[in-house]
Amino acid sequence: MINKLKKKPFSLVLSGGGALGIAHLGVLHDLEQHTLLPAELVGTSMGGIIAACMAIDMSEAKIYEEIKAFSSVSKWIKFSFSGNAIVDNSKIENIFKTLFANKKMKDTHIPLKLIATNLKSGEKRVFTADDDIYIKDAILASMAIPGIFTEHHYEGEIYGDGFLCENLGINEATYETLLAVDVLGKNSFEETLPDNFFKTSNVIEMFEKSMRLLIYNQSQTHIQNSNKNIILLTPETKEHNTFHFHKHKELRALGLGLLE
Repeated sequence: MINKLKKKPFSLVLSGGGALGIAHLGVLHDLEQHTLLPAELVGTSMGGIIAACMAIDMSEAKIYEEIKAFSSVSKWIKFSFSGNAIVDNSKIENIFKTLFANKKMKDTHIPLKLIATNLKSGEKRVFTADDDIYIKDAILASMAIPGIFTEHHYEGEIYGDGFLCENLGINEATYETLLAVDVLGKNSFEETLPDNFFKTSNVIEMFEKSMRLLIYNQSQTHIQNSNKNIILLTPETKEHNTFHFHKHKELRALGLGLLE
């Protein structure tokens, strides 16, 4: 696998998945160990946040330090009492302002593509260097899970999380060879159904499993219809929830060693 990546330029595609996306860091760590640098980065939601950090030359260790901040939800959660979402994005936006300052999509050292969904039309929107948009705004659009995070307004349009159209952005990869890391892939859900004492726990777990199955099948359709050389990594994320940011150490470890 490593030899394949050394022979030709490749795109690195990072999926969305909330806290599960911390597993991407393990893969980034291993890429650094083998001095492998992608020619392009494609990310959705949490994968987009990590891809954007890598695109401006942040090391994996530095990205991990920033991700640790998310383990304390009080640093980025501000509840909203109006509008369409539970979380007001103002605290998160301030974090991204600190990370990316006034950098735009055209200012990255590695070409970057971030996937969002137009909530008016339902169409996929891919932000690239051709767009005169700040990185922080493209990320806020890509990660805005409807009902959870406030939708993001840009140039008269309204955007939400990219998982609604393409959680694993292989269709946006430029290069024939691509390394795709899917934290909501085949190893993200149990084969058995929930069997808790309390029905409410079963209902919540069934809803999350249903979402994972929906996203998994979406990604499988894209993979099966692609003619690219896809190296697919699927970390074992089934034991974790998408909001388990406090388990960053365990989640990061899930991505380690997958390149071997």
